[in-house]
Amino acid sequence: MPVSSSTARPRKAPKYFSGSQRTQRLTGVRVVGTGAFVPHRVVTNDELEIEHGFEPGWIERRTGILERRHAAKDQATSDLCLPAARDALHAAGLKAADIDLLVVGTFTPDQSCPSTANLVQHRLGLDAPAFDVQAACSGFMYALVTAAQYVATGNAKHALVIGADLNSRIVNPKEMTVAPLFGDGAGAVVLSAGGPDQGLVRYQLGSDGSGGPLLEIPHGGTRCPLTQEGLVEGKQYLAMDGRTVFKWAVEAIEHSIGHVLETEGLQPSDIAAYFLHQANIRILDHASGCLGLDPDKVWNNLSRYGNTSAASIPLCLDEAVRQGRVEPGDALLLCGFGAGLTWGTGVLRW
Repeated sequence: MPVSSSTARPRKAPKYFSGSQRTQRLTGVRVVGTGAFVPHRVVTNDELEIEHGFEPGWIERRTGILERRHAAKDQATSDLCLPAARDALHAAGLKAADIDLLVVGTFTPDQSCPSTANLVQHRLGLDAPAFDVQAACSGFMYALVTAAQYVATGNAKHALVIGADLNSRIVNPKEMTVAPLFGDGAGAVVLSAGGPDQGLVRYQLGSDGSGGPLLEIPHGGTRCPLTQEGLVEGKQYLAMDGRTVFKWAVEAIEHSIGHVLETEGLQPSDIAAYFLHQANIRILDHASGCLGLDPDKVWNNLSRYGNTSAASIPLCLDEAVRQGRVEPGDALLLCGFGAGLTWGTGVLRW
């Protein structure tokens, strides 16, 4: 499904997005391999409409999603990470023994302790420190920037970065406004040392905890441990103020991308491809229109996978790389945004 576009419009002062003027630069790093994995089970809109009585056609009209992937009952998030990681290692021409850092971005871990990264490290046979980064749908961007710091400073030679989420386990399957949006998947990249002009030539990570209640899992942590009563009420599931989150997300994309480009002295036309978090086609359309983006440059696999949270950006990136749509020297725009509230936007020079 195409993303619409128009001539860029002057940005209005945001009402919902509390942005930042801070940006950073992190070069000397390059992506040497990408990988991806989605579960085999395809769940269509028709299936959800029949099973749960959702309004026919509502999902596609409101989200642009036609289908999504759901993990099998015996699969956990780490199981999705493994094939994505192996694909990335193969593409990079590296072995597990070459990796000396693993960072996993996820908010759907196998369990609270140990981290999903620990489990993946063991199963891949890595001799490397491994840890999770939890920034929900911004998780891949946070993990990417974190791992890139190690590589840029020489404290890691080859870093494996994975964005993975198994969202079908944390949404109420009967909740029409939330469950149809989400799917499961994993994407990975391998980072190695690069030239002085490669890497994140300009990026911004941001956080606004005042928006935490807009997108949260109410129970299950130390604030509100899960109880039998909470289970009955569905407090273990993701809750979202969809209308407000939509407004915030549109402003987050528009203002964070606009600020990063302006700070680096770039125009939207200077970017070879845009890899935005795949949340909702209306969010992508609206933000792309505000920025005046070329629709052919905005990568979109939302209709096939839905919102895969931390996996969405690396899934898109892997598709583009494997289709030969990314060339050395290209400037790529990556933008993630989600619960926290958090966001991460960067220009990655390939």
